[in-house]
Amino acid sequence: MIDLDTVRSFFARAPFMVDLGVVPTAVSEGRCETEMVLQPRHMQHTGQCHAGVVTALADHTAGAAAQSVVRSGGVAVTAELKTSLLRPAVGSKLVCIGTVVKAGRTLIFAESEVYALLGEQRTLVAKLSATLAVVQPT
Repeated sequence: MIDLDTVRSFFARAPFMVDLGVVPTAVSEGRCETEMVLQPRHMQHTGQCHAGVVTALADHTAGAAAQSVVRSGGVAVTAELKTSLLRPAVGSKLVCIGTVVKAGRTLIFAESEVYALLGEQRTLVAKLSATLAVVQPT
């Protein structure tokens, strides 16, 4: 079973996630939750969070959820993804929940939901679907 310290270590080894400020907050088998405080550098000229930031958060969170079910010593890497941007990501923080939908030996299908927090209001802003390949480290 994967624990929160292991997932935090996984994120700490990804410089882009560190630069974005993504922090894992919970993990269980087949599930990972993350959050990030929105900063001016994350924003689009329109005042909403950039779609690339939202997608990166959702992708890495889905990847961590997938990694939590890998048993062979392999590493889950994204092979394909689709992001649906449902509404502008406006708020002070983004929260992401990644879950494994189906896990196989070599392919894992996972999803993420991204929520924007503005005060007490939590709004679903994006959904991601991803296929991850389980590869053996060289």
